[in-house]
Amino acid sequence: MDWTAIRLTLSVASCTSALLFALGLPLAVWLARPGPRWRLVVEAVVALPLVLPPTVLGFYVLCATGPHTPIGRWYEALFGSRLPFTFPGIVLASVLYNLPFAVRPFTAALQSVDHKLVEASWCLGVSRLATFRRITLPLAWKGVLAGLVLTFAHAMGEFGVVLMVGGNIPGVTRTLSVAIYDDVQALDYSAAAHSSLFLLGSALVVLSAVQLLVRKPA
Repeated sequence: MDWTAIRLTLSVASCTSALLFALGLPLAVWLARPGPRWRLVVEAVVALPLVLPPTVLGFYVLCATGPHTPIGRWYEALFGSRLPFTFPGIVLASVLYNLPFAVRPFTAALQSVDHKLVEASWCLGVSRLATFRRITLPLAWKGVLAGLVLTFAHAMGEFGVVLMVGGNIPGVTRTLSVAIYDDVQALDYSAAAHSSLFLLGSALVVLSAVQLLVRKPA
């Protein structure tokens, strides 16, 4: 089994989950509030990765972050390296691809919170940020946790978008799903079976754990 690919896969999944918690939760808060109709356009953009082939999303990310694009030039000037075919590049692609798997559960959980409790907190003089931290988030934590776990499990098995943006560089962008593809191409079915079993077992353990947790009485 390719332990370097396993460590890289876990790193990508962890970074993706952390970034989507930091960036996706504020977006979900905004989407959970009633607003103008054009908000539907934002929701559609967030949901795009659910219907787009991973190779299409990967192609556009690759084009948008190339060395001759504004994003690519800015990143290279700031960090001295390029985004495509690097670890940060595949993390960026993973964040974009997993956006709906985090934001949609976050939004649903936030919308399920009784708005009367929130308004009562505001009437008592509690700030919006403090209300969110003390009331909204504790009541919605199960849905937020479910979104994070779903994001982590899904990020571990990504293939198309990672291959398009990161290629197949051992120790840099060669995740476990790419390693499985390589093993099958090399007719090494034993190695592919072991790696596939690792991904399957990890997904079952993670999803079972969150099911037990969310069903536990508060």
